[in-house]
Amino acid sequence: MNKKSIALFASGNGSNAVNLIHFFRNHAQIEVKLLVCNKADAPVVAKAESMGIEVLIFTNEEFESGLTVLQELDYRAIDWIILAGFLRKIPVNIIRGYQNRIMNIHPSLLPKYGGKGMYGRFVHEAVIGAKELKSGISIHLVDEEFDRGEILAQFETELTPTDTSDSLAEKIHALEHKHFPIIVERTVLTH
Repeated sequence: MNKKSIALFASGNGSNAVNLIHFFRNHAQIEVKLLVCNKADAPVVAKAESMGIEVLIFTNEEFESGLTVLQELDYRAIDWIILAGFLRKIPVNIIRGYQNRIMNIHPSLLPKYGGKGMYGRFVHEAVIGAKELKSGISIHLVDEEFDRGEILAQFETELTPTDTSDSLAEKIHALEHKHFPIIVERTVLTH
């Protein structure tokens, strides 16, 4: 049986990418084949390379055209794109080439606190500023609008009056690391 091949797209530290690489390391049906990054100096690049994952670096201009990226994904027979802390909007031609096969994780309970500019601490600060009682993560398919694709799963955490953006970030990371690989696995195997 051919394994499903995943390309991880990440721009930063890469904790979710590393978690996914570990999770699928000896998986019978899914393999992480590639990491795509738009920042050569992002910590995730060295981490992925040290784990034996091929890395492709694209400039933002190359990425926005989408054509070279699509050719590279096609050449490697990539089945799914998983966004794991990737901060660029996905070009329309990549979205169309991977219709319903691009997954993202967002650090809020969408549709709240989604959209352009809503990532990382900006989300956590907005959640705390609005005095929300809970936050969480949303794992969703990617379409042509930021954070609007079909939601596959959501997981919640309670907020306390003493939470800061840093403490909330820790709670969100714990949810991401626990749930993201399982939802990726389920979705890739059933869609």
